[in-house]
Amino acid sequence: MLVSAHPIWAADKGSVTNLPLPRFVSMKASEGNVRRGPSLSHRIDWVYKRRNMPLQITAEHGHWRRVQDRDGAGGWVHYALLSGVRTALVEAELLALQARPETGAPVVAQLSMGVVAELRQCRVDWCELSAGGYSGWAPKEGYWGVLPSETFE
Repeated sequence: MLVSAHPIWAADKGSVTNLPLPRFVSMKASEGNVRRGPSLSHRIDWVYKRRNMPLQITAEHGHWRRVQDRDGAGGWVHYALLSGVRTALVEAELLALQARPETGAPVVAQLSMGVVAELRQCRVDWCELSAGGYSGWAPKEGYWGVLPSETFE
């Protein structure tokens, strides 16, 4: 008997967009205020200053999205500052991009810690990443911006 505390068909959906929560997006703007609440009257706690940085949306309210970064820090950001383009932040000291999504495939490039790469597609255990004119596959460990079981093309 298979029992799940959170069945896949009962995934949380955003009340505004009806898209899954949580989900990943990236910073469209090169600078974006992070507020304590979902309106311009709420205090700015800090400012994100890195275009394409991956963020995870955890809630929605009108034109506002509650986001968090890889460190778990976050707040409310206006939706116009966000993009649906998927990116990942390299957390490994060196992340090898391989020619194919399989162990032992030739390495085509290595990405350093802190590099933001575009996520082109993800399979169960591997994602195709692109950065600095290079593209290749890497296992899901070593970067932040994709859920462990997430797949997309």
